Amino acid sequence: MSLAELRQLPPGEKLKIIETLWGDLADNADDSFASPAWHADELRRTEADLAAGRIETLDWEEAKKELRQRFE
Repeated sequence: MSLAELRQLPPGEKLKIIETLWGDLADNADDSFASPAWHADELRRTEADLAAGRIETLDWEEAKKELRQRFE
């Protein structure tokens, strides 16, 4: 699928593709795929914000449901 074709898709369909790609990456990750350094920094910042009560959590399935509803 070309970038031009992807741009024509509705947001909900794009989210499904993104979810599929992330799932595949997670299922097939190995040591040759390293997260960028900024990712570890962002995770530490998020953990600190959560510990300080500045953010709240949302169940992953519920978060995906909300995103799908927002973009469909």
